[in-house]
This record gives sequence, structure tokens and C-alpha cells, in this order.
Amino acid sequence: MTRCAARLTAALLLTAGLAACSGSGSNTAQSQPAERESTLWDLFSNRRNANDTVAVNRYLWNASLEVLNFLPIQSIDPFTGMIVTGYGTPPGGGRSYRATIKVSDPSLDARALKVSLQGPGGSAVAPDTVRAVEDAILTRARQMRVRDGKL
Repeated sequence: MTRCAARLTAALLLTAGLAACSGSGSNTAQSQPAERESTLWDLFSNRRNANDTVAVNRYLWNASLEVLNFLPIQSIDPFTGMIVTGYGTPPGGGRSYRATIKVSDPSLDARALKVSLQGPGGSAVAPDTVRAVEDAILTRARQMRVRDGKL
């Protein structure tokens, strides 16, 4: 009888083990994504969703590409507003530059435009040169907006 009970116990354990591995039951926790509840403290946190995009001003975007058309484009991301160029020499200039432009706002405003210039070997560029490029981009963007009749 002991031998029969041992076989029966082994068969039941084997059956229970196989049934546990079947996975045919419904698991609602996996099928629904967890939603995080926002709190008051979320206003002060610096965490942002990686899927959020920045709306960019099309006039600033196009003016940046037009004014700096002598620079080869390395990467463009219209969803984040970033334009990264390679080194190039401006017409009539002797020094090469590379630029990084960020358009961060949908408004046609100087605060929405950030220009960073770099000389060969990572050398600094005079702040007056950076300001002149920013002014040229802003002026061209305003001209494009007036031309479109949206002023």
C-alpha cells in the first residue's frame, strides 16, 4: 500500500506541476499598462516624458536652414527642434565654423532660438559672431513671416 500511495502522490505532484506551467489563465496585470497618478509634487520634478515633442516655429526653422546653408547638415530632428551642422566656411570668410541650433518654442521670438557656434578643434567663437548669426536668422524669419502675410 505504501508503494501505491507513493505512486499516487508522485502522479498528483507531477500533474499539479504541469498544470501550474500551462499559463492558460488570464493575467490582467500584464495586459494593461500601469498608469501613474500625478501629484502636486510632480509640478516641481524635472522628469519629462521622452515621447513629448517640442513645437517649433517654422519660420525660425527655415530661416536657420537658409542662413546657415553653407554648413553641411549632420543631423536634423524637427520633433525636438535641433539642427546640428558640420564644419563649413562662410562665403567671404576665412575661418570655418560648425553650428548647433535649437528652436524651442512655437513663437517667433528671440528666446525660442539658441545658436551655438564652434571653431575648428572646438575653439570658442566670439560672442559677437554668435549674436550676428542669431540676428540674421531672426531677421530672415521675420521677412519670411511678412512675405507669407501673417503679420
